[in-house]
Amino acid sequence: MLKIVVACGSGMGSSQIIKMKVSKVLKKMNIQADIHHTNIGEAKSTAENYSAVICPENLRSTFEAAEKRGIKIVALKNLLDEKEIEEKLCAADIAALT
Repeated sequence: MLKIVVACGSGMGSSQIIKMKVSKVLKKMNIQADIHHTNIGEAKSTAENYSAVICPENLRSTFEAAEKRGIKIVALKNLLDEKEIEEKLCAADIAALT
């Protein structure tokens, strides 16, 4: 099963909202995933345990090392935009990770 971590600055509200949106989009795409939401520090230290990291664009650089190790990084401009989430998940070829 696909494992995804969703990260925001504090790991509270924003990451929970992103998690709900990503879950909805993945369901629409017929992709099953285990999605965890957390703060940026925990996500950075545990990124290698996941297939993909989803975060706001301004936090993308935090995951450069994980990306070099093959972890997909999906950075969002608008955290609530399901269309953007779907487009970026498709562009990252998330389906191929299942």
